[in-house]
Amino acid sequence: MSVDYLGKLRIIDLTKYLDPATETRRCKLFRFNTGGSIPDFHTHMDLMSHLGTHCESPYHHDDNWPDISALPLTSYMGRGIYVNIESLSPNTHIDTATLDKVLGKKIREGDVVILDSPYRIPPFTPLTNTPADKRLLVNGETAQWMVDHKVKCVGFGDGVSIESSNEDVKPFHDICMAENITFLEVLKNLDELKQETFFISFAPMLIKGLDSCPVRVYAIEGLSGF
Repeated sequence: MSVDYLGKLRIIDLTKYLDPATETRRCKLFRFNTGGSIPDFHTHMDLMSHLGTHCESPYHHDDNWPDISALPLTSYMGRGIYVNIESLSPNTHIDTATLDKVLGKKIREGDVVILDSPYRIPPFTPLTNTPADKRLLVNGETAQWMVDHKVKCVGFGDGVSIESSNEDVKPFHDICMAENITFLEVLKNLDELKQETFFISFAPMLIKGLDSCPVRVYAIEGLSGF
């Protein structure tokens, strides 16, 4: 289930479900019994850092920038705001004017912004950059808007491309990550959100030297202040 309830709070799981048998990225589990006649099962996990729904740190693009472990825990939680941009044509860059229109009066310093559009396809698949790929695009202009508004993290629904071209993707990463803005990629179940703003959490494992990490992302609707 992608939606659950905790009293009056509505919990939405925004994480991609991973099955090692079908996952295309590195995801292998090796289960073994360490206890002999008394079962004591452990599991070796052979995973890549950009697996499934994952959070990318600035270290992803520069050896001198903070890795996952160097950022405070508050970097991985806060006020989330979801925008499904319907005003742009397919394969259009998300520009300053559009962001001002859909977010300008709503954005707060430290927000986690999740961008999406109706032109959805699964990311990082053979459909990427084919005629079937109509997703909206990000570039340096998109990134500078996020920096200017002091966003802490940018997330992506399946309607926004983050693998369109080096000319777009590199400046988007570099401009944002130079200011310690993290990325949330391969978010799912965004259509289950009923509120535009919510509390969101996506804490990665605390491992030194990690550039990115698979995360369990969830939104909580109904918390006061969010």
